Formats: sequence, C-alpha cells, structure tokens
Amino acid sequence: MSADRPPSMDSLLSRPETAEPLSLYGREAVKEELRRAIAAGNTEPETLIGAARESLSRRFAPTVVRVVNGTGVLLHTNLGRSPLAEGARDAIARVAAGYSTVEYEPATGHRGKRQDHVRGAARALFGAEEALVVNNNASAVYLALTALARGRAVLVSRGELVAIGGSFKIPEILEASGAFLREVGTTNRTTADDYRRALSADTALLLTVHPSNYEIRGYAISPEPSEIAAVAREAGIPWVHDQGTGCVVSLDEFGVSGERTVTNCLADGADLVTFSGDKLFGGPQAGFAVGRASLLSKLAEHPVARVVRPDKLALAGITSRSTARPPLQSRRSRREPRGSALRWPGARSRSRSFRHSRFSAAGRVPRRSSRRARSPSRGKGCRPTSSPCGFDPGLLR
Repeated sequence: MSADRPPSMDSLLSRPETAEPLSLYGREAVKEELRRAIAAGNTEPETLIGAARESLSRRFAPTVVRVVNGTGVLLHTNLGRSPLAEGARDAIARVAAGYSTVEYEPATGHRGKRQDHVRGAARALFGAEEALVVNNNASAVYLALTALARGRAVLVSRGELVAIGGSFKIPEILEASGAFLREVGTTNRTTADDYRRALSADTALLLTVHPSNYEIRGYAISPEPSEIAAVAREAGIPWVHDQGTGCVVSLDEFGVSGERTVTNCLADGADLVTFSGDKLFGGPQAGFAVGRASLLSKLAEHPVARVVRPDKLALAGITSRSTARPPLQSRRSRREPRGSALRWPGARSRSRSFRHSRFSAAGRVPRRSSRRARSPSRGKGCRPTSSPCGFDPGLLR
C-alpha cells in the first residue's frame, strides 16, 4: 500500500479496533464515518479508526439532556415545559422498571380501563362530572372538535384564532377535525351579541381559547364568561374552553394575577374544559378534558380516543399529581414563609433568588447569546406583560 493512499474499507473493517464501533453503531454507520475521515485526507489506519470512533460517539450521543433554564420563562416549551414534581418522577420510575396495572384490575383479575386510574381523582380535584386524559392538550381539543362538531360549525372569536409554537393553529385543528370554522367579532373586540348573530342551525358548539402567547390591549373588549355561558345555554350548544395551563389553585399570592383555574372555568359555565398536564399541573405531557359526563362519554367512545390515549408512564405521573395535594399549595395554608420552596418544581424555581439562579447557571450560556433581564415579569408564552411582586432591581446589577 502506498504511503499516500488510504487502506481499503475491508481492511479497516476487519481490524480489531473496529470491532467495538461495529457492534455499537452498525456497519453502515461505521463505513460512513470512515469515508469522511478518508475524505479529510487521513491515511493511517489508526488515525482513520480513531477519527471515526470520535465522530460516531458525538453522532450517537443523547440529544435530550438536562440544561439550566436561564431564559426567565418557567414553562418553556422548547425546554420541556414544567419540571416533573417529585411524586410524579417517583411514580414514573416505579412503573417504568417493570410491568404495571395499566389496563388490569387486580381485585377481579379482569381487564381494566386505563382511564379509571385518573377518572375519580380528577373529578374530585376539578369538581367535574367526568374526566378524560389523552396524550396532550392539542389532542384533547382535536378530540372534542371531531367528536362533537364534525361536519358542523364551531364559533370562535377572531381574537382567539391562535397559533402556538411551530404548528398548533386553531383554524388548522378545526379543519383537520372535520368541523367548520365560523369566525366571530373582530380581532380586538368581540361581544356576546356577536356570538348570537353568528348562531345558525348547523352550529355545533362555541369554542373559546386561552391566549397563551399573546395579549390584546387598548381598544379591546371580550365577553365575560357568564355571558358566553348564557349564549351557549340559550342556543342549546356546549361551550368548550381551552384553558391551556392546567392551573389548579389561585396564583395571586405568587405575584401572578388573572390566571383562572380549571375549577373557575367549570364554575363559569363551561361544559368542557381542556388543558395540559405538563404546565402548571406539574405532570408529564398529557391533555385533560373535564366537564359534563354526557360530552365526555362521546369523546371516550370516539375512535380517535384510542389514537391519542396516554401511555403507562404518562398515566403514572398524572395519577400521582391527581391524587396528591394541589400542585401549587398555598404558603398561607401551610403557614410557610414567603419564598419557601413549593411542591411544584416550576414554582420552586420562581421562588429562588435571582442571585442563586445566576450562579447556578454560570458558564452554561455563551456570553454573546446572553441577554440581561430588566425585571422578572409574567408573560403568556413569549412576552412578559406584568411584573410579579418581590423584585429587587439590585440583583440584576
């Protein structure tokens, strides 16, 4: 072999040093990396195999890894939303380690139903007639629309035709479900009478959506929940509300006002409320639909319900949160001082001082990409809209 010519691929693959990469990554992946090393101008077998091993190690390293959230956004979708509460982590680990009763009833020895694990606890927690858990909130919204409104019209305010993240758009979800969108009001002003004027014989339901990543200010108006409930009752159609966050208790004393709880939404008169399990609820990715039993039975019996059903790990985490004390317990009820650690990890992050968070994140973010916050603020997804109490500007200097 010439000194300036690389060895043959067969000779490289047959060398003892290549045995481990072949067993770990497969023949084609090893050949691909060896070719890249050869194309880079290397000719020594040891150098080629070493370069291929290093490249393969980087290529197949885990990509979902733990990071420090220095963005200031507690429920950051790109960073996995809420950290799991300790009870949820423990429950998931126990179930993941072996077999489980996901669809088995030990008392009778018969097949069980996976929804039974969360139904009773969720009903008690939210004060709902019935509850259904699916794999995420978008699925819950889609299932509700396709089960209750396929082939018929759904009323939605133009100010609530939201787009969230990269692909969740209410108009597209409506179209995919087979329902027809009927826009109501204007972007900045929608009244109860606008809903009434949009009603027709083919109207299936009234849909309202929590504006998770924007806020309309200024010359704007929207009907009160009681007015929306009245319109739905008068028309004899259900009111479906996408609450989004899964807030269980009032956040007022944590410096966040105006976030209505799931129980509030049901008390307002919503017939069906959907929300995420991995936001303020503090569980794994999941979607809830809670409300009237007659509506939930239609969702549960629909073929799509099986397509979007939760797996055993999600069930374990959600069950632990549904049967535990509220994810965000009141400091006042527990007689704990302000700033104490909370049971929900995301809120615990909120209670940490900026100085402590700054030091724990030191060195994790390149300086050129860092941006200094001016104040801690409350926002809906991407833009802060208010400043929580207890902020010390000196911590940012």
